[in-house]
Amino acid sequence: MAYSGKFRPRNLKKYKGDINNIFYRSSWECKYMAFLDRDPRVLEWSSEEIVIPYKSPIDGRYHRYFVDFYVKHMTVDGPKVFLVEIKPKKQTKEPEKKKRITKQYINEVATWGVNQAKWSAATEYCLDRGWKFKILTEDELGV
Repeated sequence: MAYSGKFRPRNLKKYKGDINNIFYRSSWECKYMAFLDRDPRVLEWSSEEIVIPYKSPIDGRYHRYFVDFYVKHMTVDGPKVFLVEIKPKKQTKEPEKKKRITKQYINEVATWGVNQAKWSAATEYCLDRGWKFKILTEDELGV
């Protein structure tokens, strides 16, 4: 499976957005898209169609966060809406302090800070709408 490419859904009515503009940026995202497309409990979904402003801790300016997925899912309690981000588990944890400050460590800390700002904004966005924000890693995706 390619790491990035264009996804073509089979259940066109489930996709909320431009069906000709669905891109995956990892094999994990592609796998999740295929799941969303075929799972009968998924009522509707979209990829990178919801944009949330967030303030970057790096430059103090507002940027736009394109959330990986919007998912409306049927549960035992009725339909629920989730915003879903796909990330490697390593990126969901604060980097361990290093004895030597390397460029890699600085990049990891910066990525962590930006991700925290994005996820905080997404959580607030969801709370305002009665939705839930979830981060899925290789553990939940079974990869």
